[in-house]
Parts: sequence; structure tokens; C-alpha cells
Amino acid sequence: MRPDEAIYIPWVVWLASWLAAASWADRTVKRPAGGSQILYRTVELFGFLFLLAYVVRRAPLGKYQGPGWTDPLWILNDDAKWALVGVAALGFLFCWWARVHLGRLWSGAITRKEGHRVIDTGPYRIVRHPIYTGVILASLATMAMRGTAVAVGGAALIVIGYWLKGRLEERFLRTELGTDAYDAYAGKTAMLMPFVRL
Repeated sequence: MRPDEAIYIPWVVWLASWLAAASWADRTVKRPAGGSQILYRTVELFGFLFLLAYVVRRAPLGKYQGPGWTDPLWILNDDAKWALVGVAALGFLFCWWARVHLGRLWSGAITRKEGHRVIDTGPYRIVRHPIYTGVILASLATMAMRGTAVAVGGAALIVIGYWLKGRLEERFLRTELGTDAYDAYAGKTAMLMPFVRL
């Protein structure tokens, strides 16, 4: 197996395990207004489609030209590509650390769960949205390996989508959990990238 194919393994394992664990959460008490989550979900969806789509183009005489919608902007050697597979896996391990640490307060959408409170320990001491950070890290590793304009666009959309989701979630949590409590946490912890306060 080549690293260009292996990069999909961390994504599939993460998605399958994430879906399997989706029921491990407390009851939802409240969520933001219905249409408020459409924008970030749409941006994320197109980002994942552009980043992860595996397209085979036909060359003359019926020979396959290979993956991608465009020619590569850069080409990495296999050692660098395998390292990026490892980086993607580390990103998803960071997601899982945050998911386990958050426990039953987790939700795939923006919600307030029963017993919800500000979590500021474990990976939440490093960044306010470690699950988003882990997915972004895996996305950037995948983009770097693929090296196409469409992969760059996909990774950019994923970053924007998670930034939009994080901003919406923080507005919602400030209202639900108390402005003072959330602002105290946000004042000492970066949003998505360690040491970068946005």
C-alpha cells in the first residue's frame, strides 16, 4: 500500500469509531436556533469533499493518469508522505483524547447537555476546541500529501468551517453557561491553535 492510499485509513477509522460512539452522550437540553448551523455545516461538507475526493482521470489510450482534479502543486517523497499519514493519525488521536475527556457532554452539533459546564482541563487546557484542532491537523496533513489546488481549497474550507462553528458555539455557550465563566476560560486558552488567541 502506498501512503497516498494509506492517508484514507485514519479518516475511515476515525469516522467509523466516531459514529459508533455517537450515542455515548447525555441528553440535549438546548441547541441554537434551527438555521444557525447551516453555514458552517455547508462549508465543512464542501471542504471534506474537496480534500478527500479521490478522482481518477482517463489519459489518452485509456490509461489512468492518477488521483486528483489538477496536477500536483508539489510532490513529496514517500518518507515525507508516510510521516504525514502519522500526523493525520496523531490529529485523530488528539480528537479522541478530547472526546474521552469531554465524556457524555460531547455532541456532534452545537448543544447544551444536561449538567453542561466549562471544561478547562486535559486537551481543553491547550485549546478551547481540541476536537476541531485534531480534525484540522489531519486535514492539513492530508492536503500537504495530496498537494493539489483542490486539496488546498478543501483544507482551507475545513479550517473556515471549524472556525465558524467554534465562534457560533462560543456565543451559544457564553449565553448558556455564563459570560463570566466562559470569558475567564477563553481569556487564558487559545481557540484552535495553541498560543494563538482568536
